Amino acid sequence: MSSMTGPRPPACVIATTAWRCTSCRASSRCRCCGADVRRLALRRPALALLLAVTTCARAAAPVAEVRPAPAFTHSRAEDWLNSPPLSWNDLRGQVVILDVWTFACGNCQRSLPWLHGIEQRYRDRGLRVVGVHTPELPQEYLRANVVRKLGELQVGGPVMLDNDYSYWTALDNRYWPAFYLVDRHGRIRGLFVGETHEGDDNARAVDAALQRLLAEP
Repeated sequence: MSSMTGPRPPACVIATTAWRCTSCRASSRCRCCGADVRRLALRRPALALLLAVTTCARAAAPVAEVRPAPAFTHSRAEDWLNSPPLSWNDLRGQVVILDVWTFACGNCQRSLPWLHGIEQRYRDRGLRVVGVHTPELPQEYLRANVVRKLGELQVGGPVMLDNDYSYWTALDNRYWPAFYLVDRHGRIRGLFVGETHEGDDNARAVDAALQRLLAEP
């Protein structure tokens, strides 16, 4: 998939016959994330086909081929929260969910209870969740705001601040939230996108994929 240029659309906004948020149904300013939906519609009409299959569809987006997870693009201590800077060598031998999100995204926030639950369920078998916080709105770029929201949302795992979109670009990502499944050898083996709740189709698909990865040496 080719890289997008210009303003990135929020994950909750899709294009059908009219541009609107699929969560709050706004067609002007999104009440979930504050994005100006009309601006996106005017400036990015070519995204209509792409956005029709974004996160709000709650669909799995299969990875076309197994590939190494990109090296983390931030290594300064101040760019990591709840953890010192990590590398894939640090995580080798563990199955990892890379959660690409941003704190003002309603879809991302509503997925957190499920994400916390699945981490607790499989932690003893070697599952780790690593957050990649890639901001959309101006206030999401401020480290202090992210720290505060992590406390409010009870996110205690490692989170890398990706303010420059370098890791988003390395992943060739398009979605908030996006859940990349990485095997014990540091290879991306699956991608699931969109708001996810315990027991829904996305959650069941992730669970099945994790069980396969956790069973591998």
